[in-house]
Amino acid sequence: MLNDLLRQQNDLLILLARLLLMALFLVTGWKKLTNFTATVGYMASTGAPLPQLSTVVAIAVEFFGAIALVLGMYTRPLALLYVVFTLATALMGHHFWTQSGAEREGNKINFLKNLSIMGGLLLLAITGPGKYALWP
Repeated sequence: MLNDLLRQQNDLLILLARLLLMALFLVTGWKKLTNFTATVGYMASTGAPLPQLSTVVAIAVEFFGAIALVLGMYTRPLALLYVVFTLATALMGHHFWTQSGAEREGNKINFLKNLSIMGGLLLLAITGPGKYALWP
């Protein structure tokens, strides 16, 4: 019974999954876009190579890529790109293994959240965009 209900709503649930997976990226991408100079400073503090270029790439992926994925454009390749991007940001931004105390725990949770997001993105890469998409 539950399987039948889920199957009937499959495409709607895939659309919802795309929206939920991209919510964080849309918010953080917009923040980076509207606070470019501060983001460059943050990128420099994390040791990102070429902080200005890293900021442009982050904005392109996080904000504009997220819009494309929400719309169902190039869903499979974008989902795989996001897996790599999310892993890179986890390794660069949440290196809990070098920290201690509350900072370590907070970054460990964020690192694990990145891994969870990667799991959802891999599922999206497998399932594709569903029927509510501009480019399946």
